[in-house]
Amino acid sequence: MSVLLHIEVVQREYSCLPKNELLQHVKKEVSDGLIPAGANIKSFSNPVLNEHVESIAFSGISCEDEVKAIDLKNANIQYYIYQLNTEGQQAEEMEGGDGRNEELTAANHWILPSSDFHGLWETLIYDSSIKENLLNFVETTMLFSDHKVDTNIISWNRVVLLHGPPGTGKTSLCKALAQKLAIRLGHRYTHGELIEINSHSLFSKWFSESGKLVMKMFAKIQEYIEDPDALVCILIDEVESLTHARQSALSGTEPSDSLRVVNAVLTEIDRFRRFPNVLVLTTSNITNAIDVAFVDRADIKQYIGPPSVYAIYKIYQSCILELKRTGIVTSIDDIVPLKFLQLSPMPENSAMQLSVRLLEISRKSEGLSGRTLRKIPFLAHAYYVQSPQVSLEDFIVAMHKAVIKQLKDRTELEQQDTSALNNIKQKSS
Repeated sequence: MSVLLHIEVVQREYSCLPKNELLQHVKKEVSDGLIPAGANIKSFSNPVLNEHVESIAFSGISCEDEVKAIDLKNANIQYYIYQLNTEGQQAEEMEGGDGRNEELTAANHWILPSSDFHGLWETLIYDSSIKENLLNFVETTMLFSDHKVDTNIISWNRVVLLHGPPGTGKTSLCKALAQKLAIRLGHRYTHGELIEINSHSLFSKWFSESGKLVMKMFAKIQEYIEDPDALVCILIDEVESLTHARQSALSGTEPSDSLRVVNAVLTEIDRFRRFPNVLVLTTSNITNAIDVAFVDRADIKQYIGPPSVYAIYKIYQSCILELKRTGIVTSIDDIVPLKFLQLSPMPENSAMQLSVRLLEISRKSEGLSGRTLRKIPFLAHAYYVQSPQVSLEDFIVAMHKAVIKQLKDRTELEQQDTSALNNIKQKSS
C-alpha cells in the first residue's frame, strides 16, 4: 500500500516561472530516494529551483510521519505550488452604530496563503489526530457539495467549534487550518481569505446597536464569499461573546441586545450554508455560556486540552531544534524521538541521557498551557544563560530551572488571587 505524501513548494515572491514548468523541475529533484516526512529542504541541486523556490516541505497524514522515512518511488504524491502573500494583517473598518461617523475595527483580514502563518501548522502538536480530522472534515464538505448532496436530507453547516482552557492553541489552530486549506485547495481556489471577527468591537456602546453591527459585518463578509475563486474562512474567537445563551436574555439576566446579536449570528450562519467556499471557525473558553442553538450548528465540537507529557516532549524538542538551527544551542547530539526512550534495553549514550532529562522536565511541566511551554526556552535563556551560545546540556539544566520558576510563579499568583477574593468577600459581608 502506497503512502500518501504531500509536497508543498513555496515559490519565491518575485518568481514569475509558470507553475507547471516549476512542477517539472520539482519532480526531477524528488524523483527517488528516501525522505523523512516533515523534512523542509531549502537548497537544491537544480539551479532553477534555487532561483525560484524558497522551500520544499514534505508532510504525511500520520502523526508519526516525522520519524518515518518514505520511499518516494512508492509514495502517492500530491504536489502544491504556491506563493506567500506578504501584505500581512489588514483592518476591516466600518461605521459605528446609528449612522455615526466613528470607525470600528470590526475584523482583521489576511489573504492566504500568508507569510504570517507560514509553518504554523507544523508547530502545533497534539496527542490525537485533531489536525487530520479537521482536514478530512473539509474534504468531506467539498465532496458532498460537488455531488450536490441534498442538505435537507444530510445536514452540515461548515462550522467548527474548538473549546477548552486558554492557551491551548485553539486560535492558532484555526489560523493554521485556514492557511493549510488555502494551500491544499489551490487547485479549486485562486486564494484564501481569513476574516477574524473582532467580537468585542461589535458590541456597541449605544443601546440596541450591536445586532445591526453584526449584520453589517456579515454583509461585508458576504462580498468576499460571492467570489467563487476565493476560499473564505471566518474566524470568531471567543465566540461566547457573540452567542450568549438566549435563556439568560429571556430571563432578564442579559440585555435584550444580546438576544438580537445571537439571532443575527445564527441567521447569517444559516444563510452561508448554501455557499461551498465558506468555513466558519470558532473558539471558546467557556462553552456553557454559548447558546445551545449555535452549539447544535457546529459540525465538529473538538475539545483542546493542555498537552500531555508526550506532546510537551515534542514541543520542547522542536524548540531545541530551532535554537540549534540558529546556533544559540550547540551540540553534536540531538534529542531523540520519544519512542526510542521506550526501548528496552535503552542504549546508553549522551544523546539518550539528555533526552531522558528532557522527558523528566516534560513530566514536571504537565499542566502548563501550550502557550506557556513555548515560552520556557526563552525564559530559560533570559534567566539562566544570558550568553550568545550555550551547550545543549547546560540549556536543558536552564530549562529545568525555568519550569520550576514558572510553577512557583503560578502558585504565588493563584494564592494572591485567592487572598484578594477572600478580602472582597469579607468587605462585602
